[in-house]
Amino acid sequence: MKSALRYIISLGLAGGLIWFVFKDINLADMLDRFSQADWRWMAISCFLLLCAHVTRAWRWAMLMEPLGYKPGIVNSSISVLTGYFANYIVPRMGEVTRCGTLYRLERIPVNLSFGTVVAERIFDVIILLGLIGLNFILEFDRLSSFFTEIFQSKIQGNGQPGTGPSPILIILGIGFIAVIIGAIIIFRSASLRNKLMENAIVQKIATFLQGMLEGLLSVRKLKNPGMFFLSTAMIWVFYYLVSYVLFFCIPETSQLGLLAGLTLLVVGSIGMTAPTQGGIGAYHLLVGSVMVLYGLTQKDGITLATFIHGTQMLFMLVVGALAFLYVLIQNKTEEEPAVVTQNN
Repeated sequence: MKSALRYIISLGLAGGLIWFVFKDINLADMLDRFSQADWRWMAISCFLLLCAHVTRAWRWAMLMEPLGYKPGIVNSSISVLTGYFANYIVPRMGEVTRCGTLYRLERIPVNLSFGTVVAERIFDVIILLGLIGLNFILEFDRLSSFFTEIFQSKIQGNGQPGTGPSPILIILGIGFIAVIIGAIIIFRSASLRNKLMENAIVQKIATFLQGMLEGLLSVRKLKNPGMFFLSTAMIWVFYYLVSYVLFFCIPETSQLGLLAGLTLLVVGSIGMTAPTQGGIGAYHLLVGSVMVLYGLTQKDGITLATFIHGTQMLFMLVVGALAFLYVLIQNKTEEEPAVVTQNN
């Protein structure tokens, strides 16, 4: 029931966001613009996306070497692709599916491979945070005005002078002061700290932070840390190019520059973390909104977001399904000799 409820909520959230994004969009006009797109750039984008996932599989295999396992690049890539395929069906199931697939193909214990997935995700989060900082430095004027316009009405009442702070700002201020006072009290009381550490939620947070630290330190055990960092950089370069080359598919977006590509990468990555299938809805809303900063209309921004997300989703569903079939065929091939022996 819990899993079904989580899936229904995720599906409902995706549906609500999609409705909100496309309620004022003429879908027939959007499809007509897609039909006029230069599909050669889409083929290049799909190839770059595949390169990114193969590079991720290569990096993943490096993390398993210190544990005594050395999976092949083909089986690692197949596992990564099935993981992304699962994410488009059930959110947050990709990591588990990836590790389960690798166990079927390489017999690497799921608990060990899952630990390496957590470790590589930590490095990706660090890279994303660095890109967010770089993006704000290079595009400070655009992004600061964008977020100011979004939150102005929430922070300054109706956005008019003399209206005073909004209730939201008052609540946030009170909450911030309460957190500071609570932190001081807990810091000065050993008994409160001990009771706090007995709380299940606090223990989970502490375990998560400890896992992050262990994941960061695990790179010291790698045989070739330089190749690990190189592969990490390659993954994010590929991610950048995957979306950037699609600018040239549509005449309205062909003039967008390199910095627009960086903003798209950052905002799109944030949208993909939403608890919906493949970031559906959240990606369209964020990318469609932020592209207005680069001279596009809201409709053109949503069209671009739909084109990029749709291209990646369709490609990953096809390639992921083929990877899933490969796993089924491999398992059937391995089981047949055992069945024949039993019958004999």
